Amino acid sequence: MPRLFTGLEIPLSVAQSLAMMWGGLPGARWIAPENYHLTLRFIGDIDDALAREIAGMLGRVHRGGFELRLDGLSSFGGRKPRAVVAAVAPAAPLMELQAEHDRLLQRLGLEPEGRKYTPHVSLARLRDSSSQQVADYLAARGHYRLSAFAVSRFVLFSSRASVGGGPYIVEAAYPLASSPSRVAGGWTSEAKSGWG
Repeated sequence: MPRLFTGLEIPLSVAQSLAMMWGGLPGARWIAPENYHLTLRFIGDIDDALAREIAGMLGRVHRGGFELRLDGLSSFGGRKPRAVVAAVAPAAPLMELQAEHDRLLQRLGLEPEGRKYTPHVSLARLRDSSSQQVADYLAARGHYRLSAFAVSRFVLFSSRASVGGGPYIVEAAYPLASSPSRVAGGWTSEAKSGWG
């Protein structure tokens, strides 16, 4: 059974810049730059038939491309921090795209997301990092800023069970354009061979 989610890929130049944030935080398990992504909608472990139905339905999303900017570092988990993330500057097109994914997936019977959507790119998973250590790390590096980058497609990712997430595989890609006559992505050959 594949574990699926929709998301945005992070350009290589942005990923390399994010990887410069590594180090200086005890208990951090840093995520490899090739696995950086921005999740739009987590789907979960589903069967092949539903995976194909979701892939087809996502092809009905018709939106234009837009720009995103990563704007500072923060952490998730409050007093017991569990992740260091790069925050995403507010962008209406991103929020609208995510909301459309959520609506489409609910139509297929998936439960709505249980918490408010907070766009981010996970950089490290934390194990035994104290809130003070995370605060010190963020004080030193949290003012991270990058130029905006173009978002020209969203993708359907799959992941296999592993420690720390990844590797993530692009199962289908869906270009974003202002014209409704775009072509949606199809299953990769890897996905076809695995999903019968």
